[in-house]
Amino acid sequence: MIETVHPRVIVKVPASTANLGPGFDTLGMALSLYAWIEMSASEKTEITLYGSGMSGIPTDKSNLIYKVAQQVFQEVGVSIPELRIGMYSDIPLTRGLGSSASAIVGALAAANHLTGSKLSQDRLLQIATKLEGHPDNVGASLMGGIIVSAWDGERAEAIRLEPHPDLEVLVAIPDFQLSTDKARHALPESYTKQDAVYNVGRSSLLVAALASGELGMIRHAMKDRLHQPYRASLIPGMEQILAEATEYGALGAALSGAGPTMLALVDRRSRRKQELEQFLLTSLQHQHSGAEARWLVPCLEGPVITVPDSSEDDITLMEWIKGDITAC
Repeated sequence: MIETVHPRVIVKVPASTANLGPGFDTLGMALSLYAWIEMSASEKTEITLYGSGMSGIPTDKSNLIYKVAQQVFQEVGVSIPELRIGMYSDIPLTRGLGSSASAIVGALAAANHLTGSKLSQDRLLQIATKLEGHPDNVGASLMGGIIVSAWDGERAEAIRLEPHPDLEVLVAIPDFQLSTDKARHALPESYTKQDAVYNVGRSSLLVAALASGELGMIRHAMKDRLHQPYRASLIPGMEQILAEATEYGALGAALSGAGPTMLALVDRRSRRKQELEQFLLTSLQHQHSGAEARWLVPCLEGPVITVPDSSEDDITLMEWIKGDITAC
């Protein structure tokens, strides 16, 4: 039996960046780049993926969005075995900008709203973390802003920080993909005590800088010894960006998530934005890789849910969101 409160929901969910340098698997930030998911009960499952870059994503019941939705339905005791799902995303896949996390969070939010919002935000965070394997990306996409999180394998905890109003984010997105598995395999099995203590200190300093608005301290805090040194060989130009970005006006620089996207935090009042952008692109292109630069801001909210009324049933997802789309 199909039990549903809303016949159709559309969810807009932000991208995210994780780690911010030293906060490996713990720090995340929502970004002003988005994915949209529509979901409704149907007589037959139909999954439509809009836009380029979606090749290889299943359009049957093995699709991640479908499976996540069914997990919500099972938890709340509702049966909706057949769904109509649509998705469009401005978030490039496997580039370190939380594309899978946004799909998980969007699916959770849509399915939860479809059945009357029976699950709390905390419960959605727990489900999302177990699906993703860590809470940084999903926490940021779910809660917006900056997320400081922890997970012990059983339960995730997260605190949201409000980003400083002058904080901007420049991302340089290389034209090649890098799987999270490959980036994970580049890491060592163990670390020295010195490196562990180093990262605890830098991560703590970064959280304090972000929470207090001490933007000038970020350049000292966004340093890492746990993952970036080991992943640098996978991303030509990365070492130069990490070492020199602050000389070109960045507050600090980091590998975004598992990469290959490189990220720089910037004071929006800076007069060196064009210089910094050119440095990032040149550093990547100099190593025989093309890249695209995007200026973003921290996204302050998580999923935004819209419920079209019956008079709007004929409006397609792409017609609904066309004013918001930024990607070609």
